[in-house]
Amino acid sequence: MTQVTIYHNPRCSKSRETLALLEQQGCEITIVEYLKNVPSANDIRDILAKLNIDARELMRTKEEEYQAQGLASPALTQTQLIAAMIATPKLIERPIVLANQRAALGRPPENVLTIL
Repeated sequence: MTQVTIYHNPRCSKSRETLALLEQQGCEITIVEYLKNVPSANDIRDILAKLNIDARELMRTKEEEYQAQGLASPALTQTQLIAAMIATPKLIERPIVLANQRAALGRPPENVLTIL
């Protein structure tokens, strides 16, 4: 049985669909409601490394807070963008699934099947 961790927002349809897909696959699932249990900077760096993307690619750039905080500025460092995700966790793209030392974004939910 594959052990997975999902960074989950129960109010998000894609997150719920991804969780249901993992359950159908018979995975042993650890659910992290990241809006309540915000990942640390090290957790986010680990996720970024596993996804092989930079911090801005993990951010929900259409959120009002993204614009309000001026996060589109190319002058911002990875550290500053990660700090913004910790301060405003709703900016973190969801869902994120970790399994087998790899990560995938559940957009679409079937993406996560590649790491199981």
